[in-house]
Amino acid sequence: MAKSKPAVVILLVLAAGMFVLTAIASSDVPFMVADKKVVLSRLKSGAERLTVSIDVFNEGSVTAYDVSLVDDSWPQDKFDIVSGSTSKTWERLDAGTSASHVFVLESKVKGIFHGSPAVIRFRLPSKAALQEAYSTPIQPLDILADKLPEMKLEWRSIQAKRFLAKFGSQISVLLLLLLFVYVVVNPAKSNAAKSGKKKR
Repeated sequence: MAKSKPAVVILLVLAAGMFVLTAIASSDVPFMVADKKVVLSRLKSGAERLTVSIDVFNEGSVTAYDVSLVDDSWPQDKFDIVSGSTSKTWERLDAGTSASHVFVLESKVKGIFHGSPAVIRFRLPSKAALQEAYSTPIQPLDILADKLPEMKLEWRSIQAKRFLAKFGSQISVLLLLLLFVYVVVNPAKSNAAKSGKKKR
């Protein structure tokens, strides 16, 4: 009887947890998830071009209205806008859908840049107050960095992949053959040792 009390308590806790999770999952609110990515590319002019893409997903169960995205973490003294803008608005974002925004920046200033997440504001159907969500942060960007050592490693990696693609099947056959020889020779040694012990 004493053993069944902990089991009953555990079952009650699990049932309560499932009830709470179900209540949270079935609530009628938008749930905004935003993913921010930056791709660097070096230009021949010596500048660095940054392509910033932000994907906004409505993972909730209802539509979000008056959705606005603002990414003002790019100082004007370091970055020039080449195309697009750092903000975007959508009238609505239905449940289970997504929207994307891309803009391109250019920088001629060398150094490490730490960007902040983009801010997404939206309105619930039942409330007039704006809700706020944030995108994923980006890694620190090393703008106009000297990339020679990294390119050497990249080149070696490409060469190793080419070598494996060209000779990978021969290498695997050779390794299987060596393994077979080892297995055949090794039991023969142990059998010889056992027969030597029996003769004594």
